[in-house]
Amino acid sequence: MSDELLAKLDEWHEEDEFQEIVDAITEIPEEERDYVLTSHLGRALNNLGQYEEALEQYLSIEEEGEGDPLWHYRIGVSYYYLKRYEEALKAFAIADQLEPDDEDTLEFLGWIKRKLAKKAAKKPVNKPAKKPVIALDTTNFWDDSEYAFSEYISDPPSDALITSVQEELVFKLPASYVDMMKLHNGGIPHNNRYPIPGTGEFITISGIHGIGRDKNKSLCGASGSRTVIENGRYPEVGVVICDCPSENEVVMLDYREFGNDGEPEVIHVDRDNKYKITRLADNFETFISGLVK
Repeated sequence: MSDELLAKLDEWHEEDEFQEIVDAITEIPEEERDYVLTSHLGRALNNLGQYEEALEQYLSIEEEGEGDPLWHYRIGVSYYYLKRYEEALKAFAIADQLEPDDEDTLEFLGWIKRKLAKKAAKKPVNKPAKKPVIALDTTNFWDDSEYAFSEYISDPPSDALITSVQEELVFKLPASYVDMMKLHNGGIPHNNRYPIPGTGEFITISGIHGIGRDKNKSLCGASGSRTVIENGRYPEVGVVICDCPSENEVVMLDYREFGNDGEPEVIHVDRDNKYKITRLADNFETFISGLVK
């Protein structure tokens, strides 16, 4: 393995050219790949969302990775996104022992512990309670500027359109979001900042995407959820519902916890910070209620 190849792999990683990394390494016969190359391959597969394939690579070098905190961290990432939380917890705990107080490791540990606690506390119910419609004073909530009408705001969606958009997105939209869009379908809120839990800092949104295809920033519009995810290589965890002043940040509905038909959490994804995911709220209604100026 040449220093030139390693430098190229690092360059591709910095440029988010993860498929280039996979293509280059898989051209090398498997028996000629060492620990470092296999680690690079696993990391690239993780970044492409191919977590099963990444896990397979990491397990193939398990013995060599035993004392490497990065190996435990990266296999923990694979386990986490495969929803194998107990195994992810073990991997990140070892990574923390080998390299204490790493910020990213501690963040994953926090996420996993919350998810495991939520699962433990979840009780079966015969029939889920219907969520109430969000009570919004739309006169005060929305900034109905000319730009908002041009880019975001559509007519209230019909039931047929809602069904069609959900089928295209392959995710069931939260009832609270659908109710809100029936009152005012997309737009720019006056309150456009949301506090990042436990930090004293805020994320800022530019607008909320409506249900439809006709406006540029409708969910299925020209700059809608699928386009943003594909062009920005954002994680395939759900639906982009808000854009941000920086084109390298989005707010998403995250369906990993309860599946495509479940109640999604709301997260912020920062592409400039290695696609860092920050959990904002348990659900859309909480997110909307927490927006401030």
